[in-house]
Amino acid sequence: MSWGTELWDQFDNLDKHTQWGIDFLERYAKFVKERLDIEQNYAKLLRNLVKKYCPKRSKDEEPRFTSCLSFYSILNELNDFAGQREVVAEEMSQKVYGELMRYSQDLKSERKHHLQEGRKAQQYLDHCWKQMDNSKRKFERECKEAEKSQINYDRLDNDINATKSEVEKAKSQFYLRTHMADESKNEYAAQLQNFNAEQWKHFNNAIPHIFKNLQDMDERRTVKLGETYRSFAEAERRVIPIVSKCLEGMVSAAKAVDERRDSAIVVESFKSGFEPPGDFPFEDFSQNLSRTGSDGTISNTPKGERDSAPGPRSDPKHPMSRTKNKLWLFGKKPKAPSLEDFSHLPPEQRRKRLQQRIDELSKELQKEMDQRDALNKMKDVYEKNPQMGDPISLQPKISETICNMEKLRSEIHKNETWLSEVEGKQSSRGDRRHSADNHHHTPQGRESPEGSYTDDTSQEHHTPHRRAGPPQPGKPTPDPHEFDDEFDDDDPLPVIGHCKALYSFDGQNEGTLVMAEDEVLYIIEEDKGDGWTRARKQSGEEGYVPTSYVEITLEKNSKGAVTYI
Repeated sequence: MSWGTELWDQFDNLDKHTQWGIDFLERYAKFVKERLDIEQNYAKLLRNLVKKYCPKRSKDEEPRFTSCLSFYSILNELNDFAGQREVVAEEMSQKVYGELMRYSQDLKSERKHHLQEGRKAQQYLDHCWKQMDNSKRKFERECKEAEKSQINYDRLDNDINATKSEVEKAKSQFYLRTHMADESKNEYAAQLQNFNAEQWKHFNNAIPHIFKNLQDMDERRTVKLGETYRSFAEAERRVIPIVSKCLEGMVSAAKAVDERRDSAIVVESFKSGFEPPGDFPFEDFSQNLSRTGSDGTISNTPKGERDSAPGPRSDPKHPMSRTKNKLWLFGKKPKAPSLEDFSHLPPEQRRKRLQQRIDELSKELQKEMDQRDALNKMKDVYEKNPQMGDPISLQPKISETICNMEKLRSEIHKNETWLSEVEGKQSSRGDRRHSADNHHHTPQGRESPEGSYTDDTSQEHHTPHRRAGPPQPGKPTPDPHEFDDEFDDDDPLPVIGHCKALYSFDGQNEGTLVMAEDEVLYIIEEDKGDGWTRARKQSGEEGYVPTSYVEITLEKNSKGAVTYI
């Protein structure tokens, strides 16, 4: 349906309609702009969220739990998802918003041109109409004047009193007006014919052509809106496959969570390698009591031995100190400084760290060996083809690589020595624990403070001066040369506290220290978790004593001071 034929008289309304069309297009462009701003802000917020919750630790400190790794995978997928939102915003900015704004400017220019042509045509038609109207009015005036002159001539011609000159004058005036009326009639007829022709051209050629251009412009605007609607949707649809992959990655990460694996990692991460403490024996404090006369029995224990028999001791200042400090296993141990050989760590953790370092050094050594081989091959090529390069120039780099290899081999050997030491101690501890298990079911009352068992009941009665104390830990010297190495240091260890013997200890094992009940000793090394504390007598003699046999007080300025009883 053509605007030119149906809307030939609606120029003003078409003017308003085309302006509304451009305004609507710009309104939609504004909508797209706000939408892409939302997408950009959404992507920015997502990226900031991912950055906020991404780990900022080194790779060695990264947790290995499947739940953590899955969460980090979800963060990576979410970061990719944010990237797709940025792609959507970019597509909308270039293919929708930018295109609409450029097209809007073109429409404004085209509409202005067509409306100017329509106004010019209308102005020319108005001009023709004015000329025709003026000639019409002139013809009307001339006809009225001619009628007046004719009436005047007829009146004078019939008046007997009028002179001949007056009659002749009126006659000539009548002829003149009649002639002028005829000329005005001819001019009016010509102007009317011209106006009718121009009006026909105006409404059958000019206006239909202009209105057709406006109609084409408006239809193109409508088509462009449809195309941008489609582009708007396509921008979303293009990223759906990648967004789906991101969501599938999140689901896969959720499925990868393995509670059993996480539990195994906890064990692997925190396993110390120490043996759990053994059972505490029954302490019979009634064996030194005298029977009353009514029992008809008299104690065979000599008075001197009864007086010297140890009884339950307690520190009045610290009544709960022994009980609390035995639970160090469940609290926080003093944090030791990090050492190169990881000797500050428990055995199992130390073994893992040393093995990890050996693996890393081995990888570096392999890289250096590969680089050396590559340099040697290049040197051979240069020697065979001197024009390709100077083989002597590679010698400094080869020497540097060999030097690095020697350093790495030395480091590996040093760490392997430490690792062998740890593994040897762990196997020795396992042997001691197995030996202790074999004696676990020995009858009560046959355990001496040193932890040895005997079937000779008379041996118990020959040592009445010893009170029943806590079980003695396993032997502190699985390696017969271990204490030799430790006590051969040139510089004596500094004193970090003192202790008071709660029980006497004969120190029969190598590396142990004999002590009497109530004897005060200096502490030079804390219990490492194996139940032994290194002490020094006032005479300078050093050795290990059972931690459970002494009441320890560490100096306040000693790092990690903890009291063990």
